[in-house]
Amino acid sequence: MEYARSFLPVLLVVLVLRSFLVEPFQIPSSSMVPTLLVGDYILVNKFAYGIRLPVLNTKVVDVGTPQRGDVMVFFPPNDKRYFIKRVIGLPGDRVAYRDKVLYVNGEQMPQNLIAQLPPLHPSYQILEEDLAGVPHVVRKELMRRIPDDFEHTVTPGHYFMMGDNRDNSSDSRVWGEVPERNIVGKAFAIWMHWGSFFTMPSFDRVGTIR
Repeated sequence: MEYARSFLPVLLVVLVLRSFLVEPFQIPSSSMVPTLLVGDYILVNKFAYGIRLPVLNTKVVDVGTPQRGDVMVFFPPNDKRYFIKRVIGLPGDRVAYRDKVLYVNGEQMPQNLIAQLPPLHPSYQILEEDLAGVPHVVRKELMRRIPDDFEHTVTPGHYFMMGDNRDNSSDSRVWGEVPERNIVGKAFAIWMHWGSFFTMPSFDRVGTIR
């Protein structure tokens, strides 16, 4: 009993931190490449968009709202798994995607080519996209074309999410908008990368998430 009692304050601190402040997550898929890689361990600010009750996820204190360009953790509609994507459309925004170019409220989001890889026989591009003042990198496949161009107006209380790996992401183009109640928090930092159990953890990618 004495041994357990000595650990109780530590457990309570960890519980409070994970429930209300900051929680670690691991990136399991390539949908956010090149911003986030499979095996990245990230930190998520759980109070950036309001303090919520654990399990119920009910907001009890309103702190802020998602902004266009934020990298956000959430539950997609009708799914209990955590997803991480970038906020593309806010409530009321008109989002369009044509020929792999993004438009928000009729304005084209500028893209600047960074690299075509592999160098000798390129199969994909890395570009810097300016999402209404929020620069970030995206990946596009050269040999693959997704024919489903679209235009959509985001409904009140919802957000339109897309992965930075535009041709390899299951996002709002597939399962629809994310309701505000499904938000978990804002991803703000990478603290470790561990690609697999058979490799050593690396801290080369430590830094803030753009």
